[in-house]
Amino acid sequence: MKTKFLIVFAAFLVSVSSIANNEDVWGPTGHRATGKIAEKYLTKRAKKKIDKLLQGESLAFVSTYADEIKSDRKKFGKFYTWHYVNMPLDARYEDEEKNPKGDLITGLGECVKVLKDKNSTVEDKRFYLKMLVHLIGDLHQPMHIGQKEDKGGNTIQVQWHGKGSNLHRVWDENLINKWDMSYIELADNTKDLSKEQIKVIQKGDVLDWMYDTHKITKRVYKSAEVGENLRYRYSYIYFPVVREQLQKGGLRLAKLLNEIFC
Repeated sequence: MKTKFLIVFAAFLVSVSSIANNEDVWGPTGHRATGKIAEKYLTKRAKKKIDKLLQGESLAFVSTYADEIKSDRKKFGKFYTWHYVNMPLDARYEDEEKNPKGDLITGLGECVKVLKDKNSTVEDKRFYLKMLVHLIGDLHQPMHIGQKEDKGGNTIQVQWHGKGSNLHRVWDENLINKWDMSYIELADNTKDLSKEQIKVIQKGDVLDWMYDTHKITKRVYKSAEVGENLRYRYSYIYFPVVREQLQKGGLRLAKLLNEIFC
């Protein structure tokens, strides 16, 4: 009993540390893979405009920018809530009370608005493009569409191969990092899809894509018990889901960018 308590308490400390350090997003590898995948599906016109706007930096390179600016809460604090949507598992986003500070859906809407506005400055367009690339990645991380009471799984303590973690962090980084693949390797090893399959994935809008991710969110909440030691079997079941989400994120990001920079 004492040993079990110590294990769960250790996992709790890791979880608290993770929350304190804002480690609540796809890890850098996941975001970069999404950006890299998107680059494959950009139209020539969109790619040319994006290259000019980003001054040669790739989508993969700028994909972590929205996390990097979190350290400056004074200047960029208003964007913090843009990384997630909190709502009950059986809820509809349209029916729920919205976060007055904004959320992932409203944040993406603002990014698109600025990028489409001919009166936006180059600096603003560059900033909001970087934000959009990152937020589309977040939209496909299931625990970013999580419950408010557990901070999207951040307070659900588990073990990852015997070490303290939480359910959110497992999906942010643990599953990806365990495979020890670079973002380029992840992007280069996506499933071969037909044009029709790609059209199906890209169909709809940001809200449709959120609901698609939310289906997985419901599975993730049922996937582990508090204090459970998640190991190879968990990776075997869920790493393919992570890979699929990264690919969907890349394809949908490309669609959105092609529409904006048509």
